[in-house]
Amino acid sequence: MKSIFALSTFLALASAAAVPERQVRPAVTAYDGYKVFRVAVKNQVNKVSRIIEQLELETWKAPKAPGALADIVVPPSKVAEFEAAVAGMEVTTMHEDLAASIEQESNFSAYAVGSANATWFNSYHTYNDHLQFLRDLQATYPTRSAIVTSGNSNEGRPITGIHFWGSSGKGNKPAVIFHSTVHAREWITTMVNEYLAFNLLTKYDTDAEIKSFVDKYDFYVFPVVNPDGFVFTQTNTRLWRKNRQSNTGSTCIGRDINRNWNFQWSVTGGASTNPCADDYKGTAASDAPETTNLANFIRSVKSSQGLKLFIDWHAYSQLFMTPYGYSCTARAAKHTELVSLAAGAASAIQAVYGTRFTSGPICSTIYKATGSSVDWANDVGGSEYTFTAELRDTGANGFVLPASQIVPSGVETWAGLRYLLLNMK
Repeated sequence: MKSIFALSTFLALASAAAVPERQVRPAVTAYDGYKVFRVAVKNQVNKVSRIIEQLELETWKAPKAPGALADIVVPPSKVAEFEAAVAGMEVTTMHEDLAASIEQESNFSAYAVGSANATWFNSYHTYNDHLQFLRDLQATYPTRSAIVTSGNSNEGRPITGIHFWGSSGKGNKPAVIFHSTVHAREWITTMVNEYLAFNLLTKYDTDAEIKSFVDKYDFYVFPVVNPDGFVFTQTNTRLWRKNRQSNTGSTCIGRDINRNWNFQWSVTGGASTNPCADDYKGTAASDAPETTNLANFIRSVKSSQGLKLFIDWHAYSQLFMTPYGYSCTARAAKHTELVSLAAGAASAIQAVYGTRFTSGPICSTIYKATGSSVDWANDVGGSEYTFTAELRDTGANGFVLPASQIVPSGVETWAGLRYLLLNMK
């Protein structure tokens, strides 16, 4: 028995050594037989909500208001019951075979150390490869960039980003800060944020307009601000959203980092108090280490050099939004200008491939959201301009966006960002 165990252990270790880390796959089998449906809620919010509650279904988009669209994940054991419950309603299938969609999305390309080039954006990648890509990108421009960290995650992973600057040096100009992968399952945001950094760094010497942007601002780009959750999506549960923090008195894990910031956290109706909910706010404002550390980094940058622009990139829905999330009636100090800039960014995005983004304040454009990074950055962090965007798509694929859409999403998002950089005062 011992010899069999030893042999099996040896083979397992040999296999692990032979297979690069990049080939790690999400727990695809967890979604075997699952389907994702979109239901047009119309005037049946209560009915759709009741179906979701009674069948204990996961949602990608909840039926929050009349006329909304609800995107609902249904396990194989409940498909027939769900279809019977929604008979007569307008229902479309987003993913006929969710496991197959995830498997296709998770076909990570090999990444060779030292090759931080445009081929990176042909596929999604493992967390370790993302870190290596940032290191390689920085090494290519050692006099104009540095790897930075914004503290550690709950499980001790450094929240890693890249800081880059122009000809006048670092730390003496207003800053631009980008966050992404706040919600772990939003893989497209990781890639698009890296695309923006790549575009600004690699074209500095050849594009006069880009040079002017980088000479004017210091950029801090954090592609994965929820590293624990992101790793979990690649090794256990692809559709995980929160961080991986334990909750006293509950077996459910995680806080929603974007409902945990210490601004209007206690307002009701914009986050859940249930530890099992995807939008669980935590037991106190900023009690997630990621939130605390990200806030401290922003404060430090604001204090030392000023903060011109903060954007928190999300997916999906194709929206370009402004504060506030906590209230649909409160208005930010620069409300009129912010709304105008968001509309201009949406138009610039559409001009590239025709992709339509809706713009406006968070609360009235998508839903009420309390304790959000954007509201905090605007009113506490002191960012002059603050936005959040929901990238591709509007529901054909949802969170499981094919890799073929990475580059188009990056290109059009750059167009929106370019509009902001040209038109901010």
